[in-house]
Amino acid sequence: MALTDLQVKKAKVMEKPQKLADGGGLYLLVQPNGAKYWRLKYRVAGVEKVLALGVYPEISLADARERRDGARKLLANGADPSTVKKAKKAAAVALTENSFEVVAREWFMKHAPNWASTHSSKVIRRLELDAFPWIGKRPIADITAPELLAMLRRVESRGALDTAHRVHQNCGQVFRYAIATGRAQRDPSADLRGALPPPSRQHYPTITEPKAIGALLRAIDGYTGTYSTRYALRLAPMLFVRPSDLRKAEWCEFNLDKAEWRIPAKRMKMKAVHIVPLSTQAVKIIQELYCVSGAGKYVFPSVRTMSKPMSDNTVNAALHRLGYKGEFVAHGFRHMASTLLNEQGWNRDAIERQLAHAERDGVRAAYNYAEYLPERKCMMQGWADYLDGLASWCRYSRVA
Repeated sequence: MALTDLQVKKAKVMEKPQKLADGGGLYLLVQPNGAKYWRLKYRVAGVEKVLALGVYPEISLADARERRDGARKLLANGADPSTVKKAKKAAAVALTENSFEVVAREWFMKHAPNWASTHSSKVIRRLELDAFPWIGKRPIADITAPELLAMLRRVESRGALDTAHRVHQNCGQVFRYAIATGRAQRDPSADLRGALPPPSRQHYPTITEPKAIGALLRAIDGYTGTYSTRYALRLAPMLFVRPSDLRKAEWCEFNLDKAEWRIPAKRMKMKAVHIVPLSTQAVKIIQELYCVSGAGKYVFPSVRTMSKPMSDNTVNAALHRLGYKGEFVAHGFRHMASTLLNEQGWNRDAIERQLAHAERDGVRAAYNYAEYLPERKCMMQGWADYLDGLASWCRYSRVA
């Protein structure tokens, strides 16, 4: 006889497992610990098999009968219900393991160790905020170009066009990684070229007129803030490295006997050691600075602790206090040097190498970090002498 809901609910617990049949091979297995399991007994090619249909009370008697009927339809069509169940489970697992978020995080973990910490944190934050909420759970192989574009439009709609382009770039990297690892056939991000408006280029405020540069250098000479900031301001125009590279400089990177500063590859965008030849003026400033901060790790330590470098806004804040708010920023020293060194006729390739502009070929960058070094040494000394001349000219003009 078929079971009733009351019989299932009141089924007694015995010392040994007991089976309460319902019909059609369906039965309730009552364990000594009180657990109740729905099971279906059936035969395939003369071999008896048992299929688990769920646990009572999560799966009611009606639910169990519905699952039994579904399994028997599979049997009637020549399929083994156990095999079908395993295939569905494997497919579900595959979808989960091959979701965009899972593949993206795997890609990130592969590459993050080779990136600067600031860059890696920005990449994963962009994905977590702008990609995962919309396509993170989708099987990566099923994501279409329109679906990806809709996600990017959301970023664009909040006025973050540059971020939208960066998310697009990161998604393309993830899709190409999925193709390489056999989890996708193509990269839909490639279909979106031109779908977003071009990003506006960021132009840093700078000064390139010689007399104005001289005035800026004189203002820097008169700065009365902390010693770290004073020396950073004095070295920034001479060395024209990226502001983050300057503030994170460590004493172990300097060889004053060779008049060189070697910035390690892990801190550089081009992922190669960057050599900064030091002029006699720069060496003198660094020697003075060593008397103040040489006992610590960082050349320009934070005002709060010697164990950390100065903050990323320190030099810009100092320039603001000198009256250059909105007119000049620390990054502007790079554009200043690039413009005037090119005007002065120095080798363009030597200038680009000294600016440490990233090579498209990372291998070439790693092996050519010393390229044009003799010429760069002459250029850096000539540049420091030129700046001294501008400062003196400004001083003379004021006296006159």
